[in-house]
Amino acid sequence: MIPYGRQHLDESDIEAVLETLKSDWLTQGPTVPKFENALADYCNANYGVAVNSATSALHIACLALDVGPGDCVWTSPNSFVASSNCALYCGADIDFVDIDLQTGNMCVDALKHKLENAQANDCLPKVVIPVHFAGQPCDMALIRVLSKQYGFYVIEDASHAVGAKYQNQLVGSCEYSDICVFSFHPVKIITTMEGGMALTNDPSLADKMRMLRSHGITNDPARMTEESHGPWYYEQVALGFNYRMTDVEAALGLSQLNKLEDFLEKRNILARHYDSLFRLYSNIFPLTQSNDNYSSYHLYVVKVDSLDSDKHAKLISELRERGIFAHVHYIPIHLQPHYKSLGFKNGDYPNAEHYYQQAVTLPLFPDLTLEEVEQVVDTLSNAVNSVNSK
Repeated sequence: MIPYGRQHLDESDIEAVLETLKSDWLTQGPTVPKFENALADYCNANYGVAVNSATSALHIACLALDVGPGDCVWTSPNSFVASSNCALYCGADIDFVDIDLQTGNMCVDALKHKLENAQANDCLPKVVIPVHFAGQPCDMALIRVLSKQYGFYVIEDASHAVGAKYQNQLVGSCEYSDICVFSFHPVKIITTMEGGMALTNDPSLADKMRMLRSHGITNDPARMTEESHGPWYYEQVALGFNYRMTDVEAALGLSQLNKLEDFLEKRNILARHYDSLFRLYSNIFPLTQSNDNYSSYHLYVVKVDSLDSDKHAKLISELRERGIFAHVHYIPIHLQPHYKSLGFKNGDYPNAEHYYQQAVTLPLFPDLTLEEVEQVVDTLSNAVNSVNSK
């Protein structure tokens, strides 16, 4: 079975983890800040705040921007539920902006139109969370222009996009956002087993997120309400969480970061090979890539013409039966039962729903070979013909 994604670990990764396991620090030691600084430096950002998952990073990013009851957050319906759950965790309302069918990313024209209507109805969002789907950055310059015009914050959900570039700037530089969030889940570009990081150029946001990831506790005298009782003293000054990354995870992240450029090059070579092969087909279309972007290609997604729900399910099943572990990213968030209970319904975001019915995620990871790419394409073509003939 060829999986849709798989981590790459080598002896240097294992040695990095073993070295930390043999050290005096397993959790809150020196390796986490080393990883934070290394990734922030790589992305040309001022601050990195490492946490135990990208979900946690999204949550504390919202809290750092004072998202709470009475506020509204907008994001893309074409994402994992964490992109929107983070707003609900804060007691805020959530809404969505439909996608561009060609890229799978938030449609800037749809965002502009929705903002115009929201301003007329006095219900503008406090935060917009564009999602860099599959590793391709959204049109962040235009989103930033709109953020200044309409007064909302921007959190980039770059869970798929470590190492990606937008207009020759690395995602994570926060040139067009207040906070940018990365994921280090094993199928992502680099891994810390589980883990995530929030990057920002704002020192106050970095300080808030550091405090919130560790129970809302501080030992900074400037933040305390009374004189220290002694060298052991700390105060809980906010309601925070145990969202810390361990030193063991950070050690793996540091080692993986050394391989990031190689991973990106391999993913792009494989994606270009897929692209060249699919030019021979009239019913299978890869997502469109902008010339302004350098994708990290976390996922390789194609759209298959003439699929209904039944054929879509049969196609994925048939691919898996033939040894290709195809997947679908994503079920539109607003169609999840919990979100339907909040009032969302079928038809609310037609582009996301149409995309979902056509989308097939194909294998893409650094150790995939060009021959396996050709096998995947041949298998997909045969499976599409088989499903359509039934």
